[in-house]
Amino acid sequence: MFDFNWFSLDYIYYPVSAIMWVWYKVFAFLIGLIPGVDGDTNFFAWALSVVFLVFTLRAILYRPFVRQIETTRQMQELQPQIKALQKKYGKDRQRMATEMQKLQKEHGFNPILGCLPMLAQVPVFLGLYHVLMSFNRTQTGFGRLGLTVQENASLGNYLFSAADVRNFLDAHLFGAPLGASMIQTVGLDAFTHFNRASVIAVGVPLMILAGIATHFNSRASVARQSPEASANPQTAMMNKLALYVFPVGVIIGGPFLPIAIILYWVSNNVWTFGQQHYVFGKIEAREEAKKQEDLERRASNAPAPGAKPARKPKRTAAQKQAAANKAASVSDAESSATDVEPTAEVDASPTSTTSGGATSGGTRNGAAKNAPRRNPRPAKRRRS
Repeated sequence: MFDFNWFSLDYIYYPVSAIMWVWYKVFAFLIGLIPGVDGDTNFFAWALSVVFLVFTLRAILYRPFVRQIETTRQMQELQPQIKALQKKYGKDRQRMATEMQKLQKEHGFNPILGCLPMLAQVPVFLGLYHVLMSFNRTQTGFGRLGLTVQENASLGNYLFSAADVRNFLDAHLFGAPLGASMIQTVGLDAFTHFNRASVIAVGVPLMILAGIATHFNSRASVARQSPEASANPQTAMMNKLALYVFPVGVIIGGPFLPIAIILYWVSNNVWTFGQQHYVFGKIEAREEAKKQEDLERRASNAPAPGAKPARKPKRTAAQKQAAANKAASVSDAESSATDVEPTAEVDASPTSTTSGGATSGGTRNGAAKNAPRRNPRPAKRRRS
């Protein structure tokens, strides 16, 4: 049924067109129920299909977005440690890379997860742009088929039938087709109604709104950065780009894009703005609950106001005796290790002996030679 080409980006184009097709049929049915409104050619049915295509894809990417926020906050918390590693191994890039990998593994930190939602939106944007431009294949140039108006109206567009293609080309808002851009000059015959002034009148407010939404989204992200992260020169430069350069780029590029793409950009930023506040609110509430739980745990372990702190239970007599024996044994061991007395030297030299076996001028029975001797009494003077 479908002419699927595996060697192209059809694996992106078909899912994008399928989601948009479902929402178009839903809103065309609902709007068709309104009296006096032709749902098959209504501008708002197609516009809402683009808006809810964005919402559907962002809902699918909700979990990766939450992971992105958590990764960003974790990276801010690790900034002091990262700076310490840079200061220590700044000149050794290989060692720096190794230490960074260890730090990331220790804290379960993966910087790629922080970029996943943004990277996932790139193919979606390209797929939507291609599907929208494929409703009008009468344009010429690079990648354009240059079909005639009749050929274009007789061919389907991925999951959209030929009747759906004609309905898309017929839908307009005051002469502004959803697939037309402000400066478009080729392929205008494919649209049933085209009024450049109406395209500009519809496109310029959307373009300005897209720039403002981009600025406020960036502002909300920058406001939640830690002081350490904001002080980083690279982060400060990226913040300025996100706050001012990117929004201006959206406004400058607006005239070159179809109204549907500008509407996609507005819807994407509106969703991001609301989702940021919701996710950050949940994370902050969870952290506050954790802090409160820690405070309550400490309060439950602390004594009541005015109450004396609990004392340690008294030891029994057996415990006291065991402790005393242990202290005594330790004291005896220390005393035996430090209390060493000098040994007296024995005089073994032969001397003249008396009939009683005592050494002359010494002590009896081998007394120490160096034993102290008594001072002899002074001789009494004779009277003259």
